[in-house]
Order: sequence, then C-alpha cells, then structure tokens
Amino acid sequence: MWIALPPGLLKMRRLLLVVWLGLIALAAGLVPGLLAGPAWGVFAVLPLASMAWGWVMIDRNWRSWRYAERADDLLISRGVLWHEQTVVPYGRMQLVEVTSGPVERHFGLASVQLHTAAAATDATIPGLDPAEAERLRDRLTELGEARSAGL
Repeated sequence: MWIALPPGLLKMRRLLLVVWLGLIALAAGLVPGLLAGPAWGVFAVLPLASMAWGWVMIDRNWRSWRYAERADDLLISRGVLWHEQTVVPYGRMQLVEVTSGPVERHFGLASVQLHTAAAATDATIPGLDPAEAERLRDRLTELGEARSAGL
C-alpha cells in the first residue's frame, strides 16, 4: 500500500518559493526602476512568472512522492517527468536516520534517510511527520537487523 507525503511539505516548499522569488522580484523591479526609470521595473515580471510556474511544479512533484513498506523491502517512488523507483531491501540497510533542519522543524516535518553499502542506493523520504519518521526509523532498523542476521 502506497503512503503519500503529508501536505506540510507542500506548504513549506511553496512558502520558500514565494519568499525567495518574491525577494528576487522585488530586487529585480525596484533596483532598475529606481536607477534607470520606472519602465525598467518590468524586470520583476520574470521572477513572478517563475513563481507561478514553480507553484504548479512543486505541487506535481509533491504528488509524485510516495513510499510503501513491503515484506522484504521498502519502495520509494518519485518524479513527474523522469519517474524513479528505489527498492531498498531491509537486509541491506546499514543506517536509518531521521533529520530535521530549522525550516523543517518550524513546519513540524522530518526526513528519513536510508544508507546502504552501495552509495547509489541511499534513499530519502522527505517531509514526514516527526512521529511517523521515528516510527519508520524504528521499524526499518528492526527489520534490517532481523534480515541481516540471516545473511
């Protein structure tokens, strides 16, 4: 059964988009407008158009992320244009960690990062509720220890 990411991640990413591109739009319109004349303030349109496009793309990207816990492995699926599906066998997991930066903590989010022996198969599930991230970490660690003991 696939589990989607919570909407808090979408809110956080959209807020960051509006803040950063809003500041860039303000600078792109205000600086040339004051220095070269009001007609040059039209440069603010490009960051604003990028903000509108990014708003839609962030939503599509957020909807594409999901994960599923199966009997022998964890599936992580993501991507809109280039769809990527990562399969991480429980027995191959070496480290499962929960991280949460200052912005994520402000929005009540955490990420689960899985490390395996092969660097190419390291996987991350971003934007989880901290309680779900800890539950997932504990479950994956338990399953990883049980599966690796049989190797």
